[in-house]
Amino acid sequence: MEVQYYDIERRTAIKEEARMFRRKFITYEQAEVIYSISHRKMKDLAEAAGAIYRINDVHVLINKTILDEYMERFRQPARTDVKI
Repeated sequence: MEVQYYDIERRTAIKEEARMFRRKFITYEQAEVIYSISHRKMKDLAEAAGAIYRINDVHVLINKTILDEYMERFRQPARTDVKI
């Protein structure tokens, strides 16, 4: 009996997750997972960024590149007064 050192199903799931991060257009559900933000907040951010693409009034895609650039505006500068 051969011993498997890795789980095939887990490896497949990891590959699928990695593919999701490389996509240019993502759905709301994928964006919620990537950014760990609620659906309503993601919808508001994507609309404010102008990153929404509506297809046939049913499918909505978000341009991840535009959303990333928009979210960089909210980055806080590093604090030098914090002791670690």
